[in-house]
Amino acid sequence: MAAYLVVDIDVTNPTQFEEYKKLAPAAIAKYGGRYMIRGGAYEVLEGNWKPQRLTVVEFDSMEKAKAFYSSPEYQVAIKARAGAANFKALLVQGM
Repeated sequence: MAAYLVVDIDVTNPTQFEEYKKLAPAAIAKYGGRYMIRGGAYEVLEGNWKPQRLTVVEFDSMEKAKAFYSSPEYQVAIKARAGAANFKALLVQGM
């Protein structure tokens, strides 16, 4: 069953964040992830949610998504983004 990594990213250091953007896609692809949303325009239809940069990545399963998140490749990307952005992330099981 598919799983979705949903992330709201508040970039605080765009120059440093570029390094993260170079590293993350390869780690995502290695674990079968596919970007569904990667930034871009949005419109709030209800409530007061104001994501800064919304990203959604689809994985084949919760297990694959967790393997990606804890992988050595992604841990390098996490270190690269330290101090460059604030992340709010959750993993949601699909249907």
